Amino acid sequence: MRIALGVEYNGADFCGWQSQPNGLGVQDALELAIKMIALQSVRVHAAGRTDTGVHALMQVVHFETTAERPITAWVRGVNAYLPAGVRVLWSHEVDEGFHARFSATQRSYQYVLINQAQPSAISHHTLGWYHLPLVIEPMQTAIAYLRGEHDFSAFRASECQAKSPVKQLSVAEVRQVGQYFVFNFSANAFLQHQVRNMVGALIYVGAGKQQPESIQKLLQQADRTQAPPTFSPNGLYLSGVRYASAWGLPDTHKQLSFI
Repeated sequence: MRIALGVEYNGADFCGWQSQPNGLGVQDALELAIKMIALQSVRVHAAGRTDTGVHALMQVVHFETTAERPITAWVRGVNAYLPAGVRVLWSHEVDEGFHARFSATQRSYQYVLINQAQPSAISHHTLGWYHLPLVIEPMQTAIAYLRGEHDFSAFRASECQAKSPVKQLSVAEVRQVGQYFVFNFSANAFLQHQVRNMVGALIYVGAGKQQPESIQKLLQQADRTQAPPTFSPNGLYLSGVRYASAWGLPDTHKQLSFI
């Protein structure tokens, strides 16, 4: 049978999603915990990889097993063997045609930044931080240039293995809540470091180092070397994955509720 899971994790203590030789990938922890319940090794496939330090409010995965267990065992049972920074939120048996990665039609990310003179001790690993005052209005003007289909080469990591830099960004928005700045992005797929690079460029605009039109120029130049540095992974969250309703999955989107 094929089982889909909704998974939440804090990426601070992991070397990203993907399995690592040292066993410090989120995938390693999840596969080991599932093995304890299934009593057999499994391979977990995710909707998308996250880098070192990046979190997930809603990662969707699937695995194959011949073990017959109550569907709740893949939540409560698996959670009993997971480290505190990883939790299964729901489980759902799916048709063999379902694939966590290839059946997904959209991914969403949320980046949350605290804007104050000194970094926060409490949210050190869970929020991004910028020390100079940011102005929301030019950032909102700038972020509009990112919406739509573009060549995002200027926001692509040099080691990115995606076949094409062209992506369709359906949601790109930023809002301010007190000292917090909340960025939301949704696209059919993302390039490696794309969200962190876009946030870094937008922060330069908000700090007055660049004009809002600089975002449009970066898209036109398609040159990563002309863009601001990659921003911290600390405040980045995979917040949702969209699938056709025919799969009957539970809610596959989640955002930080305290903002």
